[in-house]
Parts: sequence; structure tokens; C-alpha cells
Amino acid sequence: MSELYVVGIGPGSYENMTLRAIEALERCDVIVGYTVYVDLVKAHFPDKEFLTTPMRQEVARVQLALETAQSGRSVAMICSGDAGVYGMSGLCEEMAKAYPDVTVRTIPGVSAVLSGAAILGAPLMHDFAVISLSDLLTPWETIERRLLAAAQANFVICLYNPASHKRKDHLMRACDLVLRFASPDTVCGIARNIGRDDESVTVLPLKELRTAEVDMFCTVFIGNSETQVINGKMVTPRGYIHA
Repeated sequence: MSELYVVGIGPGSYENMTLRAIEALERCDVIVGYTVYVDLVKAHFPDKEFLTTPMRQEVARVQLALETAQSGRSVAMICSGDAGVYGMSGLCEEMAKAYPDVTVRTIPGVSAVLSGAAILGAPLMHDFAVISLSDLLTPWETIERRLLAAAQANFVICLYNPASHKRKDHLMRACDLVLRFASPDTVCGIARNIGRDDESVTVLPLKELRTAEVDMFCTVFIGNSETQVINGKMVTPRGYIHA
């Protein structure tokens, strides 16, 4: 049996990759991925062959990886963050049904919900929900229902894909939905370019988040009713200390 490793590379920096991810990439012959992600790892694995496809060619990318693995070569498909959180492991498992000689093995990585929370402070110390604002594969009506349910339940909410060139108003629309149940002063945070040279964080209230400048390299956190700013950081108390 040939093996296809689906590897989460975390935020992208070598230091933020797991040891298992590094070992898998060192062991393989070929690394397949979206062009931007391949550029993040190329310098650390110079002896590998790299195969890339542009954004929104995920099916072609997985087919390329599976066919390469079926030919007998050791292959790794890389994803940012964790391969099983808005990553490629699900599609690889689905498409591998047509390649019975290839076994898919997922190597977990550090998702942006975790790495972003770490640089913002401690926003996820209580229950939270993760929702993508991309409506490429999910109808906006479904996203709306999920946002409203999470806000009504007083979850901390982490937003992936908060904006793009075609979705410039999605964060504003999401904030307006959350504001039906949350205070305008709810503590929020933006983690930008996590783990990279121009990494930055912003802590701000919900009423200001709705007009904040964000892009696809941002992960957004909306606190719950207990979330606070402590020493400039976003913190959601678990409840260990009672007034």
C-alpha cells in the first residue's frame, strides 16, 4: 500500500510546526500543496520535489497527490493550520475511495483558532464556536443561522475567512448578527499573519470590529459576555477566581 500524508503545517513558520509534521515532510519524496503554503516550507525541505496548484483547485490538487502516491512515491499534501480543520484531509479521504492502493494518513497541526488565541491572550478558556465566513461552499443563510445560534448561546466565536476581495462586507454582516444578542462593548480580537514576520494583534470592542480592516490572513475572535481586557490581552475567565 502507498501512503499519502495530509500534513497540517500550522501558521507556516518552521518553529510552529509539530515534530510529527516535520518528520512526515522529511520522510516523503514529494510535497503537494497550494502555492502559498509550499513557499512557506520550501526553504526547510530543499531536497524535495514540489507540486503546486492555485487557490480553488483543491480537487485537482488532491488528484495530483493521489496519482503521485499511487505511482509508488511517498507523498505529503500540506495544509495551513490543521489538515482536518477547513483543510484537505476530508477531501483526500473522499477521493481516495477511487485509489484503493493508497492509504491516507492525517498529521495534525496547530489550527489558527489555537495559534491566534495564543498571541491574543486567552480568549478560549471557555466554550467556543468556530465558523467560517466563506460562502464559496456554504450558503450564507446557513452561516447566518450558525452565527445567531452561537451568539445566542453566549459562545466565544472564532471567525475564519473573515473577508476577501469578493466578500468585503461579510465581517460587518456577521457582527451585526452577533449584536442582536451581544453588547457593542464585547471584547474582540484580530490575529493577523500568525507566526510570520509581520504578525500583529488588535484588541477592540465589537462595535469597532464591524468596520475593522481584515483579510484572509486574519483570524477574528468575538468574546462572550465574560471576556475581558487584561494587560492589553483578550481573556475569557474560566471561573476559577470569584469576586
